Amino acid sequence: MSIKADFKQLLKPYYLFNIVLSLSYVILKRTPGLCNYLFHVEECEFDGRETEILFFLIIVIMIRTRKSGSVSMINYLSSSFVYTKIANLILWFNADFLMGIIYGIIFILGALLFPEPTYSGPDNVIYFRGMQGLDEELARSRDGYWLVTFYTVWNPACVNFAPVFAKLSTEYHLENFKFGKIDVGRYPDAAQKYRVNDSSLSKQLPTTILFKEGKEVVRRPAIDSKGNILKFFFSSENVKGAFDLNNLYEECKSALKNNKNKHVKND
Repeated sequence: MSIKADFKQLLKPYYLFNIVLSLSYVILKRTPGLCNYLFHVEECEFDGRETEILFFLIIVIMIRTRKSGSVSMINYLSSSFVYTKIANLILWFNADFLMGIIYGIIFILGALLFPEPTYSGPDNVIYFRGMQGLDEELARSRDGYWLVTFYTVWNPACVNFAPVFAKLSTEYHLENFKFGKIDVGRYPDAAQKYRVNDSSLSKQLPTTILFKEGKEVVRRPAIDSKGNILKFFFSSENVKGAFDLNNLYEECKSALKNNKNKHVKND
């Protein structure tokens, strides 16, 4: 996503609201007049406890965003909002119990009123409504490929990957090379069958699997022989490389051309 697109995304209510919540304590504590009234202090400075919490917050955000593979400003923000809001909640409760309750209520209402925006651009993705639909489609595709993403709507990494997967689907989609998605939050039986952990602490969300003639060929993130999940950053270039999409596209395109030539000769 370009910088221009990032700033355009920031104008959406979800991001504006969460940025305000994330910066609320720091801004109010450092603004003369407001800090004197709200915190009943003479100097608008952070005390030792507040400094420790803010320093710890910075460390946590840096570690978590690296683990999630965030590569753009929007991805960094999406990954950090939960931690910044929890830190603000602790700071407000530490300063004043009543202010902490008020902040908590605003926190919850904001989550209900301003959900994280989902990708709504063009795609060539089929959204499966249950494991049966996925299994039936894979069984019918005996002469082609499916690239299927297992995701949940509440996972930030899945949300960040959605526009990447959509763009790839418009770029590489063919009659014998199709793209699909299934929400394992709604259909946990699919997660169980295809060995995808759908818990809130899962390191397998999202999981993308390449199927050839109905059978799994490659998956990311991969699982080693000891059952460990190997870290994978779901950027466009990484996905293209991991699944060899360019060569796969040419292979499928060539197969379609050959089939068409055979039909012409038969006619």
